[in-house]
Amino acid sequence: MRAHGAQLREITSLIESGAIHPVVDQVFPFAETAKALTYVESGRAKGKVVVRMI
Repeated sequence: MRAHGAQLREITSLIESGAIHPVVDQVFPFAETAKALTYVESGRAKGKVVVRMI
């Protein structure tokens, strides 16, 4: 996938309107990035896995 401004704006409007919503499986702090990658590689994630930078 490549970032395409028009497509990203359309996706943004769909998310903001509630028409679609991302499914977040787990959120890991940055310090646990390796654990997050291991979790993704295990195939158990049922949605997006987020690494929080803050």
